[in-house]
Amino acid sequence: MNQKILSSCLALVLGAGVGYALDAYAQAKPEVLVKQRQAVMILHGKYWGPLGGMAKGKVPYNAEIVARNARFLDALSQMPWDGFHPSTKDAQNTKALPAVYDDPAKFKEAQDRYRAAIGKLVAAGDEGAFKAAAGEVGKSCGGCHNDFRAKK
Repeated sequence: MNQKILSSCLALVLGAGVGYALDAYAQAKPEVLVKQRQAVMILHGKYWGPLGGMAKGKVPYNAEIVARNARFLDALSQMPWDGFHPSTKDAQNTKALPAVYDDPAKFKEAQDRYRAAIGKLVAAGDEGAFKAAAGEVGKSCGGCHNDFRAKK
């Protein structure tokens, strides 16, 4: 009997905690969302940099680094998108173009292409497959940056 009460109380507390967390997220300030998505992109650059160098032949190919960084990029590829909440459309200190918000279906397609390219990068088993996948990642990055990001 005590076990049932304890389990019920635990479920209630966990449910309330999840609800509170979702509510807190839903009310995140636009400038916080912008900083969060920018932080993800900074990390993306950190883990993509060595791979880009390898793909271009500027850095020796290293299968261990490729596998590790590809896994990190796979996780990062899921993160920035909810930071483009409509409340961030008029935020300061962002390079996001109005097209992000005006054509969300096209923006979502670009995200999906990027995630698919990262998936191929994760699955690449040798240098040739890595270079092919890295080329697709580069194109998918450009697909977002060209259409949805202001030039520097």
